[in-house]
Amino acid sequence: MEEDDEEISVPCIQKSRNDTSEVSLYRSIPSNLNAGSVQTLYQSVPNTSLLNNAGNMSTLDSMHSAISLEDIQQSFNDDLSVLNNEAIINGSCTDLRNSRRSSKSISKCGTAFSLYFRDEIRTIDFVLVWDEYNMEAQTYRCTEHRRVFEKNLEKESLQLEYEQAEPNGLHFIKIHAPREVLRRYAEILKLRLPMKELSNMIIPENSSNVLIKEVNSRDKEYLFNLDSPNFFTAATRARIIQFILDRTRLIETKDDDFAFGIERLISEKAYVAAYPLHDGDLHTPDSMRYLLYKEWASLKKCLHYQPLDYIKEYFGVKIGLYFAWLGFYTHMLIPASIVGLLCFIYSCATLYSNEPSEDICNGNGTIEMCPLCDHICGYWDLKETCLHARITYLFDNPSTVFFSIFMSLWATLFLELWKRYSAEITHKWDLTGLDAQEEHPRPQYLARLAHIKKKSLNIITNTEEPKVPFWKMRVPATILSFSVVLLLIAIAMAAVLAVVLYRMSVLTALSVYGHPMVTSYAILFTTATAASINLCCIIVFNWVYVWLAEYLTEIELLRTQTEFDDSLTLKIYLLEFVNYYASIFYIAFFKGKFVGYPGNYNRFFQYRQEECGPGGCLMELCIQLSIIMVGKQTMNTILEMLFPLFYKWLNTLKVHVGMKTEDGHKKVTTRKYLQWIKDYKLVEWGPRSLFPEYLEMGSVLQYGFVTIFVAAFPLAPFFALLNNIFEMRLDAKKLLVMYRRPVGQRVIDIGIWYRILDSISKLSVITNAFIIAFTSNFIPRLVYRITVSDNYSLEGFLDHSLSKFNTSDLQNGTKPFLPTHKQVEICRYPDYRESPDSQNKYQYTIMFWHVLAARLAFIVVFENIVALVMILVRWCIPDMHPKLRDKIRREAYITNEIIIQQEALRASERSADDGDTNQHIIILNESTNRWNRVMRSSLSNSEFDLEIHGSPVSPANTHSRVGPAAL
Repeated sequence: MEEDDEEISVPCIQKSRNDTSEVSLYRSIPSNLNAGSVQTLYQSVPNTSLLNNAGNMSTLDSMHSAISLEDIQQSFNDDLSVLNNEAIINGSCTDLRNSRRSSKSISKCGTAFSLYFRDEIRTIDFVLVWDEYNMEAQTYRCTEHRRVFEKNLEKESLQLEYEQAEPNGLHFIKIHAPREVLRRYAEILKLRLPMKELSNMIIPENSSNVLIKEVNSRDKEYLFNLDSPNFFTAATRARIIQFILDRTRLIETKDDDFAFGIERLISEKAYVAAYPLHDGDLHTPDSMRYLLYKEWASLKKCLHYQPLDYIKEYFGVKIGLYFAWLGFYTHMLIPASIVGLLCFIYSCATLYSNEPSEDICNGNGTIEMCPLCDHICGYWDLKETCLHARITYLFDNPSTVFFSIFMSLWATLFLELWKRYSAEITHKWDLTGLDAQEEHPRPQYLARLAHIKKKSLNIITNTEEPKVPFWKMRVPATILSFSVVLLLIAIAMAAVLAVVLYRMSVLTALSVYGHPMVTSYAILFTTATAASINLCCIIVFNWVYVWLAEYLTEIELLRTQTEFDDSLTLKIYLLEFVNYYASIFYIAFFKGKFVGYPGNYNRFFQYRQEECGPGGCLMELCIQLSIIMVGKQTMNTILEMLFPLFYKWLNTLKVHVGMKTEDGHKKVTTRKYLQWIKDYKLVEWGPRSLFPEYLEMGSVLQYGFVTIFVAAFPLAPFFALLNNIFEMRLDAKKLLVMYRRPVGQRVIDIGIWYRILDSISKLSVITNAFIIAFTSNFIPRLVYRITVSDNYSLEGFLDHSLSKFNTSDLQNGTKPFLPTHKQVEICRYPDYRESPDSQNKYQYTIMFWHVLAARLAFIVVFENIVALVMILVRWCIPDMHPKLRDKIRREAYITNEIIIQQEALRASERSADDGDTNQHIIILNESTNRWNRVMRSSLSNSEFDLEIHGSPVSPANTHSRVGPAAL
């Protein structure tokens, strides 16, 4: 779809509160199924200034996506802010839609009729689709399941409206949730909803408006404005209906414990789709979808902040948090990319001043190196590796150590700032106080335990739930899962071993030619082709891993969807970690470390083990990293766009193909399709569709490449930054254009992904220390400068790092035999060993032990210094800003006060009804005075504590509010 540069006029998003003299307080309360439960505040949602047009979105976004520490601190300098964007957006257009939908209001808001039932009043909250041309759907079993399922939906008081069958055989069933259903399930799901406006309360002029939320409770319904037509948003309605669909039975008997849920019906083809509607197409100016498409999904806006509040409003908290994390991570990549580029520029600037590589390329004389393989390989000149030596220096120089230390500290700072930023988002999006135990059990979990008679009490929800037998069910499932994961890891390691054998055989074959040009590029060609083969193995294994991980997680009997997702995530990541990183770990830490020496090589399947070049294996490690990282990122981006396009094309083909004509040909309809048909053409967004977004090369796996092996590839942060800048907008476009609208899910954070990232950061300190110490030549060069060189230079280092070998000591059958092979007496090889004429010939020299001691000492010093700095960073940056912590305490207090005020007002109304006017006035005055005392801006921190503990302060003793608790 083409994009233009016109500003979007959004007349519906114009509603604002012009009267600021009397600021209203909105509020919600945590609900419990038990009456009289203690109510606490979960969150106040700060709002930003009102949108007048979509062109202002980019400036507004900066308030939602403040990423730097300074921005985060600045966001707390404001008092409790004005109403949330979500409340404003859902407040204007919907008012018009519910005012009997006159043609004038429809024209103004641009709302399509296809978002409503035929009466043009009831909204379409969900759509079910089945296909009469599908033979399975026409069977008696599926027909009966559909009938019972829809009957049970109506028993839940959902309203269904049936559309006439389309020419293509598709049947659309529209679902509307009445207000009573929404009220009932809002309490069951413990939804946090805004409280009604408090009137006749005097609020200080310098106080801000607040949208305070609590969990809905039927015994406290007088606190909520449930009769407002905009009280339940479209996302909330869809979430409630999805909850009902997942638990509704599809047979009338109790024979089958698993006979429930829309997923079961879709799997047996009784239905082909179930989805909520987008709020319009990409051409509807008043729709949130169009607004996000123009201001978020556009590549022209790739350097702008993301409108996170609007993303959360439209797609739900889970997707909103993903884009918040991705945006924060991408923002933090900027300083890492700059430092990495500076290190690379330094490498390029000093390339021709590096003495070891210059000695290889321009040294006097010839340095004959020992054969690379047995029998058919000859002696070769070290100058043939000139290109290899120069490339190696670009990634093996003093700046590498500095960059490794910098990235270790960067990883710590990133995670600490994310926790701080996440706390702000959690507070803003009303997620504070969510408890995993409050989450309802998965229907699949309950079905598998339907035969279990033993129950246990959930002390959080006060309900009885089946107890999983530990020895009969939990232990066998865990052992099976663990065993299969180990088997898959072994298979991945076998694939790496196969690639190693490929490298050995190809390098041997290329060495047979003996031509200097072929020999010069042999290592480069072998490394590149092996990395490409490894990439193909990675892609194939990925498909198998996901399917097996889902099956293994299902049999583990995990209670909630959060626990299920976390377990599945951990399995997939462990498998993917081995899949992606095994070959890289081999090159970094094992290749060339145990090869032996000429005349006494260590062999593997009769092959000599792979050797590193004179400059080490760092260049090969860099090539492997770049091919897997950049190649996988590019391939992922292409596949992520092609697969949805393909599935969308299939759905579109199904919609456009009409019934057969008399001659047997199919006719194609050309009419304008309604919204539910347009959305059917799109691709389904599954419950775990966000997994690959987190996992793949735009997120967590990429984070591993950026941190674990950054010592070998300083450009990794830069390529990651480029990928993510475009990946964010392409993901946004993909969600808006190619996928049906997801049902929003509430989560408190990014879940187990944070623990994975934290583990990667800790592992990166170790890996970078070992790469610098054992894979690069930094330590040998440093030891040479200190202990051997007279002028702290590397002059003579090349000759010092090559040992001598007498070719007469080669074993029979390993000497070069071809006529073209020249005969030499002494050849060289990279190692620290005694010369042939020494008494301890070919044994390690004292320099080898000095270098080894220096390597180990460097690892200890590096890790301890970095660990100490990481501890200091964590100590200096608290997980939650003190002002935010005090703000949450303040709001919790205000929540209880509002409940008290509402109860007092009800009591005064009852007194007035009984004729006791004086008592009514006394109660009303006491309530007003208490409220004014609570809300006065001069309340100090210590006095605030007294108020919380029930000891009100005299107004005469108040002073100006200071300190972090000041709001």
